[in-house]
Amino acid sequence: MSDWNPQSYARFTALRLRPAVDLLMRVPQLRGDSIVDLGCGNGAVGPVLRTRYPEARITGIDSSPAMLQEAWKTGVYDALAEADIATWRPDAPPDLIFSNAALHWLPHHQTLLPALVDLLAPGGTLAVQVPHQNNAPSHRLWHDLVEQLFPGRFDPRSAPGIPDARTTWALLDGLGEFALWETEYMQNLPPAEEAHPVRLFTSSTFARPVLDVLTEAEQQELCRHYDAAMEAAYPRRSDGSVLFPFRRLFYILTRVD
Repeated sequence: MSDWNPQSYARFTALRLRPAVDLLMRVPQLRGDSIVDLGCGNGAVGPVLRTRYPEARITGIDSSPAMLQEAWKTGVYDALAEADIATWRPDAPPDLIFSNAALHWLPHHQTLLPALVDLLAPGGTLAVQVPHQNNAPSHRLWHDLVEQLFPGRFDPRSAPGIPDARTTWALLDGLGEFALWETEYMQNLPPAEEAHPVRLFTSSTFARPVLDVLTEAEQQELCRHYDAAMEAAYPRRSDGSVLFPFRRLFYILTRVD
């Protein structure tokens, strides 16, 4: 795919950051001071991690050079590295692997998640938040519409996705002290004239693989149809804002000695 657009992604920073803060508040006390922000993106979570763990060594890992440049500007990371999460290995076992809205971009969770647990120091914690929105109109209609308008051009297997809660539980159950939960956030998206607010939220993330296979003219056609569908699925309120429910999956696992 094309590289991430930090400016588009940052448009909804507060809404994207809230689940990370909620997850961090559930992380148990750490035994050590080595933290990895796995899939750190533009570094939005970095200041939150630094506030809670002021003496920790925090390393950010991401595959996007553009996002890593933005993360460096925060000034809170001790180190940043460009790497693929699927093959990344730390120099030393971390006490916390914190991953906010990143692991859904990777396949093979049945091997990925246990492997991340194995990377932890004894007593270390894996804390993860991932979107669980693929069945909602905001996400499903990107796939439905591109198949209707441009059949065969997009392979849905390239889209981000996660195992459901029961499957995730089965993958991690027995590997440590484990908690899993889901939350639906009622997000109020501000008014926008250039597009339906839900398109502005999803086009910089979930829709990237869809848009990448289309020409600019085809992208414009798809977006027109998507905007019309969003007007029906998520109608604007009297002030032009949109109430956008968004479901997310959380889990925390701490290794036992």
